[in-house]
Amino acid sequence: MSDKLKYELAKELGVADIVRREGFGGVTSRDCGNLVRLAIERAERALANQEINE
Repeated sequence: MSDKLKYELAKELGVADIVRREGFGGVTSRDCGNLVRLAIERAERALANQEINE
């Protein structure tokens, strides 16, 4: 996963300030799990859209 995508997801979850100050190591385990969940959801949507367009 690219750093750009990780930061975009962090912004979406409202933890971008923590990431700016402390890096991803400062993000709580719960929020890290939510970041992963969002990344998976986006990947699934992208795959579904790709399959529809084929």
